[in-house]
Amino acid sequence: MSDPHAIVTELSENECWALLVAGEFGRFAVAIGSRPEIFPVNYRASDGSILIRTAEGTKLFGVGVNDEVAFEVDDYTATEAWSVIVRGRARVLESPAEIAEAERVQLRPWARTPKTRFIRVDAAEVTGRRFTFGSETELAYV
Repeated sequence: MSDPHAIVTELSENECWALLVAGEFGRFAVAIGSRPEIFPVNYRASDGSILIRTAEGTKLFGVGVNDEVAFEVDDYTATEAWSVIVRGRARVLESPAEIAEAERVQLRPWARTPKTRFIRVDAAEVTGRRFTFGSETELAYV
């Protein structure tokens, strides 16, 4: 049982996946050489992986250069916030069967531009934290 007065609590892997599955918008991070790049993306999460639809460009290039990536999603309410980070290996889907399966997910781009490529991030590590809001004066009474 978690401490109801805890300011920061670790989320279980199951809690992290529940939040990932419920979300639609996150940030995808790649490293090209020593330069990190991060992109806002819409996504779908299921079966231990994250699916991203994209166009030709830096995300695809980055995955080709270094397949070790990170993905982050978070949200907040008036009383708390949470953040989930996925670290893993990314690959561009190439086979017709993989692409057909990805298209069945109906992951539509926000921008009305052609995005015909898919990246799948296979999770190696999933971590998350929940933050309870409050004032500093409340800390004196915990």
